[in-house]
Parts: sequence; structure tokens; C-alpha cells
Amino acid sequence: MPVIDMSTLKPVGEFGSKAWGEACVEASLKILEAANLPSTITWAFSENYTHPPARLMEGGRTHAGYYIMIKEGKVTAGDGFIEELLTIPGFHAKIPWGCICNQSGAIYGSEGQKQRQADQKVLYAAIEEYVGHENPFGHEINSEGNPSQMLDPVGSWPPEVGRALGEGGEEGNGLHNIAATLQSESPEYADLPVTAIRVPIFGEMTEQQKADFVKLCGIKM
Repeated sequence: MPVIDMSTLKPVGEFGSKAWGEACVEASLKILEAANLPSTITWAFSENYTHPPARLMEGGRTHAGYYIMIKEGKVTAGDGFIEELLTIPGFHAKIPWGCICNQSGAIYGSEGQKQRQADQKVLYAAIEEYVGHENPFGHEINSEGNPSQMLDPVGSWPPEVGRALGEGGEEGNGLHNIAATLQSESPEYADLPVTAIRVPIFGEMTEQQKADFVKLCGIKM
């Protein structure tokens, strides 16, 4: 049975906000502490959202996002980002807030994840065509020489961690759906055309919406 009772959750803040990040951290810690991870696991998870709206960075906050760090089976987590994370292989994403905010609030299982990825591929291709050059989001170049939102060092999800954080995902539980349930709406997306999985549809935006969305993603024309 999943550790988190979804019926007890409600939106606490926008995607990438401090309140939202802290709530995601609290849930992550409960899940992973209950999993009794073996001491053989050293791995890290971080999501660093760049170009967030200024309202999310009040109070001297320097990064929008949250992290989970596991050292020899011991779990720590927090709002924001710390450089130590990038000394540990894991899942490290650095991506513009505007690119993924809205769809991160969608509830889905494995099929929904595939649809989100497909819809995002269309979105990113449309933005690249609009901007007129490759890597419009300014992704860092990875060890293979390619721009990527995933930062080195990359490390596979330990099975014990994946099972714990993904438990109940097909039924609306799991870390993604917990985070989505905790997320409140952001005003930037109120009038944008979106897919069923909440991914913005760039091709159906007005010219002003396109210009505003590109700016929201931190892209300079």
C-alpha cells in the first residue's frame, strides 16, 4: 500500500514554489524512509527550474526546484539546489520553468507519461523552428557532446528507489502524481491552448502568445 494517502493532499503552491518544493520533499522523505533503503545505495535526484517567475524567488531564494540525496542508504532532501548533488550520479534535470510547468500538474500513469513526452517533443520542435536555431533553451552540453536537460553525472534509478517513489502510479499515486496534486495553477497558462495532458500547443497560439511563451522559457530573440 502506498505511503501517502492522496485524499489528504491539496494544492499548496505553484510549480517550483518554495511551498510546493517543501511539500514534495516531505512526501519524498516519508516514502523513502519507509522503504528502508540498503546502505549500498548512493544516488541523487534534482530538478532545477531556470527562469522562474520572480514571484517564486522571494525571500532570497536562489533556485526553484527540489532535491533528494541518498548516501549509503541515508536520505536527505530539500527545497532548491545544492552543488554537492552533482558529485553523485543520479537524475539531474535543469530545464526552463516555462517549458514544463503546466503539464507537471497533470495526473497520469505510464501511458500518460508517454503522451506527455510525445506532446513535449512537438512543442520543443515548434519552438526551435520559431526561434530559428538548435538548442533554443540553452541546455548544457553533456559528456556525449549533445545539448541535454539531463546533467552529468547520470546514474540509473536504483530499483528500490524507483519502486518506492513509483508505487501506485497507475492508480494516481506515486511521486509525480503527489507533486501534481500539490501544484496550484500558474496564471501564465490560463488562456493558452493545451493538449489533454496540459502541454502547451505552440502552433495554436496567437503571435503574441508565442512571443510571450518564448520569453517565459527564458529564450532571447
